Amino acid sequence: MSSVYDWFQERLEIQAIADDITSKYVPPHVATGFAMTFYYRPTVTEAFASVEYLMTEVNFGWLIRSVHRWSASYSLPWDQVGYWACKIVTGVPDAIPVVGGLIVQVLRGGVSVGQSTLTRFYSAHTFVLPVVAAVLMLTHFVMIRKQGVLEPTPLGEKADPFATPLEILPEWYFFPTFNLLRVQIT
Repeated sequence: MSSVYDWFQERLEIQAIADDITSKYVPPHVATGFAMTFYYRPTVTEAFASVEYLMTEVNFGWLIRSVHRWSASYSLPWDQVGYWACKIVTGVPDAIPVVGGLIVQVLRGGVSVGQSTLTRFYSAHTFVLPVVAAVLMLTHFVMIRKQGVLEPTPLGEKADPFATPLEILPEWYFFPTFNLLRVQIT
């Protein structure tokens, strides 16, 4: 087992990355989301009641849910706002020609918003998004270890609405209008 560890350590400096990760701040939605999993029931018939129970009966449940609400997803309580937001957002891809309807059905798990949609969103919220976030953060940490931190991009000159820099040009079809404006201003 130590040879596998040594292989990764040599190439990626995983011990330094592990030390970095363990010394970092844990976002509130991670801790509150973990706490909410003990009470939340991801079904159309029980989701709202389980969140209501958390907020009214569990000690500091209102605080846990409020912190999580302001830092994470709002469709999972299956209240009016969550339901209609889910219905509208998942319906947006329908405007895409040819594949829009298929994308909507994949997102919703069927033709309409219901239990399949809630299950998909809960799975994405508790598994897919955290894994994607962890992979992106790990990649970020590895890149910082290997490449270092870049200096911030310097701030350009203060905007002057009466002096158009020569390097700023519009699309080719706006050249005539742009040049007329430039001549009139100067």
